[in-house]
Order: sequence, then structure tokens, then C-alpha cells
Amino acid sequence: MMSGRLFFATLLLTFSWLAVFPQGNRLATQNKKAEKLFYQALDFYQAKNYENALSDLRRATEQDPAFTEAYILQGDIHADTREFDQAIDFYLKAIRTNNPFSPNLYFILANMQLNTGRYGDAKLNYQRFLEFEGIPDPKRQQARNGIRNCSFGMWYLDHPVPFSPVNLGDSINTKYDEYINAITADGERLYFTRLNPVNAQTIDQNQNGEEDFYVSHSIDTLWSLAENLGPPINTHGNEGAISISPDGKLLFFAACNRPDGYGRCDIYWSHRTGDRWGEPENLGEVVNSPQWDSQPSFSSDGKTLYFASNRPGGKGASDIWKTILQADGQWTPPVNLGDSINTREEEMAPFIHPDDQTLYFSSRGHPGMGGLDLFYSRKDVNGGWRKPVNLGYPINTCADEITLVVNARGNMAYISSDKLGGKGRQDIYKFPLYREAQPMLTTYFKGIVYDEETRAKLEARFELVDLGNSKMVAESRSDRITGEFLLALPTERNYALNVSRDGYLFYSDNFSLTGYNPQDKPLIKNIPLKPIRIGEAVILKNIFFDTDKFILKDESLVELQKLLALLQKNHGLKIEISGHTDNIGSEAHNLELSGNRAIAVYQYLLQHGISAGRLSHAGYGFSQPIDVNTTEQGRANNRRTEFKVIGN
Repeated sequence: MMSGRLFFATLLLTFSWLAVFPQGNRLATQNKKAEKLFYQALDFYQAKNYENALSDLRRATEQDPAFTEAYILQGDIHADTREFDQAIDFYLKAIRTNNPFSPNLYFILANMQLNTGRYGDAKLNYQRFLEFEGIPDPKRQQARNGIRNCSFGMWYLDHPVPFSPVNLGDSINTKYDEYINAITADGERLYFTRLNPVNAQTIDQNQNGEEDFYVSHSIDTLWSLAENLGPPINTHGNEGAISISPDGKLLFFAACNRPDGYGRCDIYWSHRTGDRWGEPENLGEVVNSPQWDSQPSFSSDGKTLYFASNRPGGKGASDIWKTILQADGQWTPPVNLGDSINTREEEMAPFIHPDDQTLYFSSRGHPGMGGLDLFYSRKDVNGGWRKPVNLGYPINTCADEITLVVNARGNMAYISSDKLGGKGRQDIYKFPLYREAQPMLTTYFKGIVYDEETRAKLEARFELVDLGNSKMVAESRSDRITGEFLLALPTERNYALNVSRDGYLFYSDNFSLTGYNPQDKPLIKNIPLKPIRIGEAVILKNIFFDTDKFILKDESLVELQKLLALLQKNHGLKIEISGHTDNIGSEAHNLELSGNRAIAVYQYLLQHGISAGRLSHAGYGFSQPIDVNTTEQGRANNRRTEFKVIGN
């Protein structure tokens, strides 16, 4: 599978002399011996016996130094074996013979020069190609795009971006291929794919081998020796293109030609409980098509999956799509990301950063250095995608750059490359990502959920809402065995947090990350849940009023809906809603204010179907403080709305 390379080879670099020489034309040579050697070489070429083919072609050009087709076929052979400099030399020799040949040779030559970084020569040959009459419009447009990329490449060579890659070392990289895939939001686990030999023999140039997933753990500033994920994730077949949810609980990957598959390659997922991954399941025919579906990337919102596919209905050779996990566990029909991201060429390898606002991906269709380049795009205010930005040279080169992963803090990027030296072929590197390409500042929130009375670890549902727009930012669950949770949080927002579990009162909190520096310590907090029991009380930390007012603010809606859902699910539950104030002002005024605030919540619940017999309300003014009234923070804590269980 080659972690995303499957199916999408570099098509521009595979040719046949028949594609550039008009059918029915006679060969350029009149030398019978040269002609015979050429046809012998052609038979060898079609049998992929390149050594004998090249030998006969050399002898043919010795017989006739102006033998155009013999030079072209030698160029084809070197192109097929990825010896591009030699291929270019032979195509140029063919052109210099001044014998008839198809204009496509200029196009092929220009493509190869572009993909080897010879931007000036490539631009000239694209222009020569466009001078011919009768060029089909699609190919004419490809040549114009090639000229655009040549100009782009020349500009970026003169305006490089910061790039200082560091090999991740022997704990991760070997003499085989390693492909970066994912890193958890806390930066403690790194996942990647390794192409292992299927036997003691060396993996051949066609990359035959068995792909498996590995994980390495962060120890101080180093990575531990990578461990094979093992079954049930890894099998004797190939698995590739792994994506881990930022909380480390969900794993997505692509696998091909499985008995339960719907197409050539499908996307699968697995849930982790404790330290074990569950049996992978196919995402189903709503997501997977009869075509190629691969390279998943799961968002920190806990529900949006991005992936690459060449299914019908796209914009080009392969597109980036998204599907959303619904509350009932079903996936929505995939939606194409549209013209701002996808082109008529290939787009692939999406990576959605934990900020849920920045998408990194690989494209051949947007202006680039040649081949596949890495880009980023950011969401606009309406949730659409802005015009992609090329990451620049030398991150991008004239060769293919396919995968990039950025840590949650956004300051460090990880790539796989075979062009930077290293331990073997494809190695994994990290490098500081320059500021303009960094995502939104992001931190993480982690801890353990437990029963307040028994201290038992609990699985619970997390919901995080942006108080600025009341939109759900993230949904997750704590681990069923360990109670652990991990959420990625973009900064510069105010959040409402709700943690819930059947049989328990929900936990409510809010916090601000405005002005928060992600280089500070992350948010670490353990969360106790109280069993539903008479006398237990919960502070509704996300019920908001203006100063000295009792009209519910819009930001309170999320919390009110949680309280409503708790009462709807537990039909025997009876509660008292209470209002509390600080000690600023008279006792009478504060009693009235706190009572009116309790009534506001009471009336909301009545209006939404909860019977009055299950509800009561009271205002206590400043008679029941939970903190001091001598500091602003203490007074803020005392200004609160609560509910208490009075019947069950």
C-alpha cells in the first residue's frame, strides 16, 4: 500500500515510445541492421528485459547515429527505471536528430525536466510544445500548468523557507521504509508505518514487502524503541495510512482486497480500551466505495473523518472528502471538500490538525515545485476552505512530497523522505515549522474520570462547547478501564465543559484559553462524578447572567439543555434549583436577585416539558458562600446557580 502511494504512481514518468511516435510512420532509419536491432530491443523492452534492450539500442545508434526512435526508447527505459537524468539526455539526443517525431516528446521531456528541478529547460520545452497545431485542449492546459509550476519553482528556489530536518534516529528509522502517520495530542505517542521484507531477501525496487504499524513512546526528549502494534491491527497483509484520534482512542487505517471490502481499498477503524485495540471494522458502504478509499485523518472534534478517494463525482484523479460520525454511530455520506482544495489532478494525504481549522495535504494540481507538493489551507468564518498555500522550498522539491504531520502545539512538523540521507530509504524526520505555516495555537486537556465516592475509574462522555458561538468543539469518552481522557483545545477561546454518565449527575465547568500560552503547562484535571443520590448538588458553572440581572444569557443554553436531558432520562428525579450571590449589596437585594435567577432556570425547564411537581426553586442570597468574599475570584465562585437532588 505504501502508505498512500498505492494506485497513484507518478504517471508522468512512465512512457512508451509508441506514445510519442505517430502510428503508421516509418522509422527514421534506413539502416536495415539498425532497424532489426531496434525491433529486437522493443521485444526485450516489452518483456522488461532492460539490459538486453539497452544493449541492442546502443548498437542500433552506432549503426545510425540519427536513429530518433532508438534514442526515445532508451529514454523510456531509463524513465521506467527512474534514472531520469539519463532519460532526459536520450530524449534530447532524439530531438537533435531533426527527424520527424511527435510533439508529445517535448511534453514528456518538459514533464521530466520539471520533475527533476530543471525549471528553465522545462519551461522552454512546454512553450515549444504549445507552438504546435492540433494539441488537444486537456494536454494544452497541462502544459500551461507546467509553465506555471516552472515559474513557481524558480521563484521559490530564490525565496526558500526555513527548514532544518532532524532524523528521529535508530529507535524509529531502519534500513527499510518508514512513513510518518500520527502523533497524539500530548505528544507522548508517535505512530508510523514500516515496510518490512516478507523474507530474508531485500525488498525490491517495486517496494514489495509487508506493511505494519508501529508505535514509539516519548521519554523525555527521546523516542523509545518502536514496537509493532501487533494483532488485531497488523495482519499478514498490508495495512497503511494509519490515523489516530488526538485522544489516542480511535484508530483508522486503509487495507486493500480484504474479503469484507467494498472496493479496491477500504477504510477500517478500531477502538482502544486500556492498552488493547479492538478488532478492526470496515466503515461500511456509506463511506467506502467500489473504488480506492484511503489515507484517513480524524479531527479533534471527535466526529469528522477526512480521507482521499478516486470515487466518481470528484474533481480530478483523486480528491479529499469528509464524512461525519453521528450520535447513533453511523457515518454520513461523504462530501467533497470542493474546488478550493480539489483540482483536476491528484489531492491526497489529508492531515487535519487538532486545531480543527488547518488542513495539510498533498497535491499535484495546485501551483508547485513539480510532482506532489505539500500545502495547507485554513477554514474561513463559514467553515469553508481558503485558497491553499504551498509550504515552499526546500520542504517541497521537484520530487513527490506526500505526508506531513504537525504536533498539537503546532511548532513541530514530521515528514517522511528518502532525499535527506538517513538510515535507509524513507526515514522519518522532524523540523520546526515556520510561523506562517503553523496552525492555531493549541494545547491539551487530560486527566482521569472517577466515582467521587468509590474512586473507581469511569467511562464518561465529554462535550466541549465554544462559548463564543455555542458550537460543539469536541466530543470524546474517557477510557472504560483507566478513566483517562485527552482532548486537544485551540487557544483564544472560552469553553464550556460537560462530562456525563448514566446513573451520575453531570459535571459542569468552564475555562478561558484567551491569552493562554501553549508553552505553559497543559490543562491537567481529574474529574469526579457524583452518583444520583438525594442531597447531592451540582454547581451549574455554565449558567450565565449579566451583572445584577436575572435574564439568562445565550451562552447558558448548552448547560440548560444538559440539565433538561438529565431530567428527561431520569423520570423520577426531583431537584431544587437555587441561586446564590456574593455579599456586595444589601441582603434583601441579593435574596431577590438570587431567587429570580433560580426562577429563570425553573421556567426554562417548565417550558420544555418538565412538570412543576419535579421542580422547586429558592434564592439564598449570600447566606451559603463556598468561598471567601474578600477576593474577586472568591466572590465569582460564590455567584452561582446550583441544583440539588431532593427526590429520586
